[in-house]
Amino acid sequence: MVLTALDWSIVAVVFVVMVGSVLVSRLQMRSVADFLAAGRTAGRYLLTVSAGVAALGAITIVGNLEMNLVAGFSMQWWGMTMGVVLLLVTVSGWVIYRFRQTRCLTLAQFFELRYSRGFRIYTGSIAFLAGIVNMGIFPAVEARFFIHFCGLPPTVHLFGLAFSTFALVMVFLLAVALFFVFAGGQVAVIVSDFLQGAFVNFGLIAITLFFVFTVDWGAIREALQQAPRDASLINPFHTSEVKDFNLWYFLIGVVGVLYGTMSWQGTQAYNSSAVNAHEAKMAGVLGLWRGMPQTVMLGFVPIVAYTVLHHPSYAAIAQTVQGLLPMGETEAVRNQLQVPLVMRQLLPMGLIGVFTALMLCASITTFDTYLHSWGSILVQDVIIPLRGRPLSTRAHLRALRLAILLVAVFIFCFSLVFRQTQYIFLFFAITGAIFAGGSGAIIIGGLYWRRGTTAAAWAAMTTGSVVAVGGIIIHQLQPGFPVNGQEFWALAMGASALVFVLVSLLGKRTDFDLDRLLHRGPYVLPGEGVAGRPRGWRVLGFSPEFSRGDKAVYTANFAWTFAWFLIFVVGLVYNLSHDVSDDAWMLFWKIQLGINIVLACVTVVWFTAGGLKDLQRMFRTLRGRERDHADDGFVRRD
Repeated sequence: MVLTALDWSIVAVVFVVMVGSVLVSRLQMRSVADFLAAGRTAGRYLLTVSAGVAALGAITIVGNLEMNLVAGFSMQWWGMTMGVVLLLVTVSGWVIYRFRQTRCLTLAQFFELRYSRGFRIYTGSIAFLAGIVNMGIFPAVEARFFIHFCGLPPTVHLFGLAFSTFALVMVFLLAVALFFVFAGGQVAVIVSDFLQGAFVNFGLIAITLFFVFTVDWGAIREALQQAPRDASLINPFHTSEVKDFNLWYFLIGVVGVLYGTMSWQGTQAYNSSAVNAHEAKMAGVLGLWRGMPQTVMLGFVPIVAYTVLHHPSYAAIAQTVQGLLPMGETEAVRNQLQVPLVMRQLLPMGLIGVFTALMLCASITTFDTYLHSWGSILVQDVIIPLRGRPLSTRAHLRALRLAILLVAVFIFCFSLVFRQTQYIFLFFAITGAIFAGGSGAIIIGGLYWRRGTTAAAWAAMTTGSVVAVGGIIIHQLQPGFPVNGQEFWALAMGASALVFVLVSLLGKRTDFDLDRLLHRGPYVLPGEGVAGRPRGWRVLGFSPEFSRGDKAVYTANFAWTFAWFLIFVVGLVYNLSHDVSDDAWMLFWKIQLGINIVLACVTVVWFTAGGLKDLQRMFRTLRGRERDHADDGFVRRD
């Protein structure tokens, strides 16, 4: 094994804290709304840290390390425009604000209110199936990481029998996540995810700083310059030969952020857990900074790994890494393991334990959140609507736990038999598009357009699913097909949006009552809305809900994002008329990395302190609140 006693001690302490947080928080879960949405009691800092680490996941860390080993610094340039898109989405409350106004516990509950119960069941089924297939590779990828990073043996002998370490690690990760969810639902998940998220953020910064101070910048430059001129890892304007993770991959992602806001339901419980719509919006605004520790580590460490694998000074380490890669696995699996194995060779005692504990946290937070999401969707949006009447609180919670267990069993079996043949993020894109390809059109159309019809929603959802499933089948039958998973997602989005608009316009005109759905005007609920909500471009300004602190955060976020966007525009214009040297680009990347590290250090301390205060408020609210057991996600018609 690679880990020392100190490393295992760090992992053990972190694990004990994780379990302890669940044992404490489970006592506050006393209703279906608590299980599904933490009783809608989460503040902005608690939300942004918890949801951030839940969406990160160990598999996402591995996927980012894999992607950035291919893309280098170049991909980060085009990503600078993503900040503006994300800012406009979050500060305007695009989709998120209106969804929270509906007070729906799941997205498909909104689909029932906006379209029909039959459509809720249909979309709930598609979301569930897409989700468990998408999650199907999580246990396998993460188990392989722990086995190879920690140097675990391929088999373990117990009671005279040999057991596969691969299967045992998957069972352990899933069992811990199941315990967290079963114990206290979303209340326990959000509390444990916050504590783990805080540790993950501190750990990411510590690892980044270690590599910054121990790996020579000159060696990084020399290694990156070995890439072909038109597949540059330094100059984003010389990347025409980069395959898969190129400009088109990024542009599709930008469109997907706008089109698919809140479409993906892996973390759907967080969409409903905020105290109110304004807190949900501010959590999104803060999320632009919350991800900074992840951004700097996941962007820089793969470049360090590339340097080790290609620079002569690290030839011995590179040879060791190549020898550690499993020979019997597919190329896709070997690609996933390269960066972690380089880190295993470079990190010192202590930091190896920190990274292992960090990955354990990232794994559990995603498993408990995703298991909770897909199991809840099966019960809330398929089984109960089909049943046609609500369950008792006890039976409802029992059904939720059983569904979550079934999801865990499925993804365990899927991971045992599925053979992965493409990059993690391309697999995510094409499997996610089964639902997200069509859902964007029906979410946006349902929240913002009175003319959107139920027939159009059925047609758009079906179109997106057919395109995505077709792409999966093609890739299984013909590996290496020229249209990748990201591009199939683009096709699904475009086709679904077009179908939704055409069917709505060509069908019988109907004008849906959005005020009733969104609890506006005569339907406003106490504490849930503010009269005179700004419209149009004014949503980018301050509304009556903004405190002085909110305004300061909001303004600073605008200034930060648009400053980098201005740098992007100036750089774009200059590079289109001049050939900028690699040395100049490397200086830019060095300065950017330094600035981002400083901001990451500030935000980690800031958000952790704010989250602890939110945690106190949440517990205080849950302890003193009377539960409404009719608030269970079942739509009761007047």
